[in-house]
Amino acid sequence: MNQNTFAPLILSALAGVSSTAFATQYLTAEQAQQTIFPEANSFKPVNLQLSLEQMRQVEKLSGLPARSVAWRVVAAYKDDKLLGHIVFDEVIGKFELISYAVGLHLDASIRQVEIMTYRESHGMEIKNANWRKQFVGKTASSNLAPGDGIANISGATLSCSHVTDGVRRIAAIAQVAILPAKK
Repeated sequence: MNQNTFAPLILSALAGVSSTAFATQYLTAEQAQQTIFPEANSFKPVNLQLSLEQMRQVEKLSGLPARSVAWRVVAAYKDDKLLGHIVFDEVIGKFELISYAVGLHLDASIRQVEIMTYRESHGMEIKNANWRKQFVGKTASSNLAPGDGIANISGATLSCSHVTDGVRRIAAIAQVAILPAKK
């Protein structure tokens, strides 16, 4: 066999490696919790299972499929005082998953958005603090769409759009399931 016989195999192997070569983990879940709620001294997991009716409400409020019954949520506390919640999620960028966390105030408004892991070769500008700041204070009823309350980033269009959709879905979940549960 000559070298040309192996060329397609080598190229396909390199293509597989290159798609994950750009993965960057910015924060672990624990670091995201501390970044979003630095004043908290404890974090407790919250069992959040959406009912069928809650899923319908989330879809109606966000304009997006609720996507999952189970959500990873952590409550942040300062001693015995509940400060807010953090919802962890992943959305597809262009080809790969983007892991992020959304901090929520007790009124279900967004406190902070943190990008935890970005796996794409382009579009990592969504990690920029100024872009993420656009979400602060918004709720499910706010303008939470690229071009409608959230600026798009050239070269990161899909990442912007998909993370924004994810945050809008989480804002709806907060209003439908997290806020009522704490009362």
